[in-house]
Amino acid sequence: MGMAWLQLRRILTNSISTLPHSTPSHFSRFFSKSSPYVVKVGIPEFLSGIGKGVESHVPKLESEIGDFHKLLLTRTLKLKKLGVPCKHRKLILKYAHKYRLGLWRPRVESIKS
Repeated sequence: MGMAWLQLRRILTNSISTLPHSTPSHFSRFFSKSSPYVVKVGIPEFLSGIGKGVESHVPKLESEIGDFHKLLLTRTLKLKKLGVPCKHRKLILKYAHKYRLGLWRPRVESIKS
């Protein structure tokens, strides 16, 4: 059974490598626009990007934590001591984890200036 699996894998990789790798011209129009994400992310941009009332904690977190990278490493207990409610703590920690993994970034439209 192991040999059959290797042969199937070899056939699949060969067929994938023979596919054309050029992108059709009608796809290029989707990628020519500027990035809809915030270029420089700080604590206000991050919390505003999350939304759902979390942005109300911007002054408190900026004064106590100060740096955005420290916010990304902040734990639940620290946020609890700062008086951030449970629902907001969960959102901040969830999006901080996604941001660290590169799966999420705050969008420009979500920032209300």
